Amino acid sequence: MGAVAIEDVLFPGIDVRVIAVRVTAERVAVEASSCGRPPVCPDCGWPGRRVHSRYVRRVAERPVVGRTLAIWLSVRRFFCERASCRRRTFVEQVPDLSERYRRHSVGLRRWMQATATLLGGRPGERLCRVLLLPTGRTHLLGLLTAPVVPDQAPRVLGVDEFAFRKGWRYGTVLVDIEAARLVDVLPDRDAATFATWLREHPGAEIICRDGASAYSSAVREAAPGAQEIADGWHLLNNVSSAVEKTCHQHRSCLRKQAEADRDAEPRRIINPLPPPTLPLTKIAVRTVDRNSDIHRLLGQGCSVSEISRRLHLDRKTVRRFRDTDLDELLASARHGRPKGVLERYTAYLTERFTDGVTSPTDLFREIRQRGYQGSDLPVRRYVAGLMTGTVEPARGAVPSPRKITTWIMLPRGVLKPREEEQLLKVRLACPDITRACDLARAFHDLLQHRRGHQLLEWVRQAEHDAPCPILSFAQGLCLDLDAVTASLTLPWSSGIVEGHVNRIKTIKRAMYGRASFRLLRTRVLLRS
Repeated sequence: MGAVAIEDVLFPGIDVRVIAVRVTAERVAVEASSCGRPPVCPDCGWPGRRVHSRYVRRVAERPVVGRTLAIWLSVRRFFCERASCRRRTFVEQVPDLSERYRRHSVGLRRWMQATATLLGGRPGERLCRVLLLPTGRTHLLGLLTAPVVPDQAPRVLGVDEFAFRKGWRYGTVLVDIEAARLVDVLPDRDAATFATWLREHPGAEIICRDGASAYSSAVREAAPGAQEIADGWHLLNNVSSAVEKTCHQHRSCLRKQAEADRDAEPRRIINPLPPPTLPLTKIAVRTVDRNSDIHRLLGQGCSVSEISRRLHLDRKTVRRFRDTDLDELLASARHGRPKGVLERYTAYLTERFTDGVTSPTDLFREIRQRGYQGSDLPVRRYVAGLMTGTVEPARGAVPSPRKITTWIMLPRGVLKPREEEQLLKVRLACPDITRACDLARAFHDLLQHRRGHQLLEWVRQAEHDAPCPILSFAQGLCLDLDAVTASLTLPWSSGIVEGHVNRIKTIKRAMYGRASFRLLRTRVLLRS
């Protein structure tokens, strides 16, 4: 193998000549001189022919052999001989090594830019300290520059919101659906901001969005010729919520059916159950007090936001207490019934307790054989509560509304035989839940098989005999009929946009939510 010049090792492909190399325990210092072709004037482009002088500048480079590398680079200053140019002299820059006004080499700057893009300020500073890169967090963040947004919007544009702070401040993310690439990030979710962006970046033919009215009005104002598409996931989520509300409203039907099935089974009663009138638990008392406080303030004309501030509650909680009957709220409080791993076995424990098996040890062994994986302490507490009357005995086993909704919305053929049997019992117990199940599955088929032309017929069926939550969902579809029909017909959706929203959340959390919008937008665009 032939000898290799030191220039080819330290500066491959760069026009410099190494004069001297000094190595210490902590640093490598290299004296070098530029030897490339004369540059041109940065103002007028006139080639430099006459050297004015030379001077030495210090350039920090990437570390080598576990030591920091500093380059003492001798560069030339040239005269600009063009009479019309205002610049008298200019300094040459060594390509791929030095830049104007910078003390770091081009390669080192790229390293630090990548570190700042992926890690941010403080984490990037800690990594650079380990890698022997001389920099601080402020300098790292200063290296970030947002890429230029294209003048033309993509043909298929996806738009969705994300939270800077959930419930308080939101932004907007714009995504090229076809290329799965982030296009831009906006500082809010106002219609005016999005409409201004659409005017400055024309060209969107299809716009995928959720049900937010602000985005719809912005599209109608700034891009009236674009085809709007409602997101399919949000449509399925909304119909699932309507089915779950229906199950909540008709839970009494399921309870009656379950108790009738249990009472129909012959059994020998040894110890009677505690009386049905039981003392309220702390959570039930709190529910009653909170319900009275909220309705008292509502009667005084207070808004939801004002009540939320006065009682230190979330606005969703205030709306739930406003729109839900007290009996249903107390039922959801569960009157002290156990939660967690024991909850699914309480109906069996109550039934065996009624049959005369009152030993906590025996009951614990029985439910262990049925799959219980907890300790015996919750079983002993529950049985003791049954004996003293301080725990509400579990009545006939009724699947939760969330579980029933899951059974209904899953594709046909996915459910296990036992789940199919339980869903059949639910359908037989309540005609309204049966109707909600049929309509929800029909809507799922419309979306899955792209049958948008049948949407109006589905809406007419829902308006004829659907339960109130399903009817409300159908009426909401009519307010955005064109976009919903397009969603049930065309293959585009906002799924890719949701992925970018999750990535933005990850970057935001890595900056502990303290970053400015400019910095967050820059990092998000650079990492797209």
